[in-house]
Amino acid sequence: MSASVTSRWFFVAGAVVALALAGVASYYASSDPDGLERVAADEGFIDDATEHVLADSPLADYGVAGVEDARLSVGLAGVVGVLATALVGGGGFWLLTRRKGGDGDRRTSPAS
Repeated sequence: MSASVTSRWFFVAGAVVALALAGVASYYASSDPDGLERVAADEGFIDDATEHVLADSPLADYGVAGVEDARLSVGLAGVVGVLATALVGGGGFWLLTRRKGGDGDRRTSPAS
């Protein structure tokens, strides 16, 4: 098996694991408040909090708007998050590594 085939299978397996964790395991994440929310409650200023401007967005509060089943809503939000992260990360990687005019490798070779 060539290195490119091995690398491809590694990335495919990583994507499958990430999507499975996001789609299934995310439902079992802790519902306890995060650190900032806990400090706000402990220090007594949690009641001063206001709604975020994106509180009505389609993926607000770790769920998908309009999906009534809580498990499905959280799982879909996780999958969308993984796909968005992969798209942004992959796009950034592509931008950083693209070749000008496709005329070869731009990496420097060691001096001989």
